[in-house]
Amino acid sequence: MNRALLGMVGLACLCGLFTACGDDEKTLVGPSDENARLVSPTISARIEEPGGLSPLTGVLQAYPCESESSTFFGNYVNGTLRPFVASYLVSEGHVSGVISNALSLPAGYYNMVYWATPRHDEPIDDAPEIHEPGLSPGVDLSTLYFSLRENTEDDTYKPVYDMAHAVHETHTTSDFQASLRRVVAGLNVKVVREDNGAFDAATSMRVRIGGIAEKLNLYTGEPENQTKTVRFDLVRSTDGTSMSNATVMLFPSAANPKLELLITRADGTTETLSRNLNSTLSPNTRLSLNIVIKERYPGSVTGNFTIQNWTEAQETIEFEVDNL
Repeated sequence: MNRALLGMVGLACLCGLFTACGDDEKTLVGPSDENARLVSPTISARIEEPGGLSPLTGVLQAYPCESESSTFFGNYVNGTLRPFVASYLVSEGHVSGVISNALSLPAGYYNMVYWATPRHDEPIDDAPEIHEPGLSPGVDLSTLYFSLRENTEDDTYKPVYDMAHAVHETHTTSDFQASLRRVVAGLNVKVVREDNGAFDAATSMRVRIGGIAEKLNLYTGEPENQTKTVRFDLVRSTDGTSMSNATVMLFPSAANPKLELLITRADGTTETLSRNLNSTLSPNTRLSLNIVIKERYPGSVTGNFTIQNWTEAQETIEFEVDNL
């Protein structure tokens, strides 16, 4: 299991404690029939992929709401109704383990809100972070948000988890099934020289991508306030001929977000290349950005950017840099 998924498991484990903050002695009102039988439904989940729906493998969280409503119902834990979500490990679409608080509900209809973090076989950023909202009895989930977490040294934000979302009305006599839609975008960047030589004059590179949503609505999964900038570093290859990153996940962007490549040279100076992309970082879109640095005489450099997403859209842009 990758570190990002382990981080989400840890977040899910803490979720019960976090969402109950300030409400340790407060419980929701139970059903009118106090002796009503509690049901633990069977859960299965799929996720939308470029080729169609695929069984989910990863972490799944379930938020039971009142029928046809965004009002959080809660979950019975040790016979008491609490403002806790249910968190599961899912393998090939089916629950393989309970992280915390399996669903335990009186029989009836529920409007289920699902959030998932899929597992990835390919490398992804291993240090995502988000702010997760606290829950309280009877809260309206449409007023709550997952939001970006700030970097401490500047006004930028951190990459997020891969996140998928669904809302589905279900009766406890049926299996709880969800077809989740990815609500974030992926981005990876690779920078090379045209001559395949080493970056002798550049010691490090950093990417800033603007127009990123500040938050996702917990109930709808929709992005809001697409004005923020997310920052991540590129890693030098062993032979020094490339700088790249594992795929980072981002909340969706506004149209044509501004991308900046910050290059730090061996003498300590920093140069910034910037351009608005023709593409947009839409939900369930992954952009691979290849930057080719080539020298333009006399003594400057052009950067050739090719972008390809999951639907094979492509884009090329150019930059000029001195003596890289």
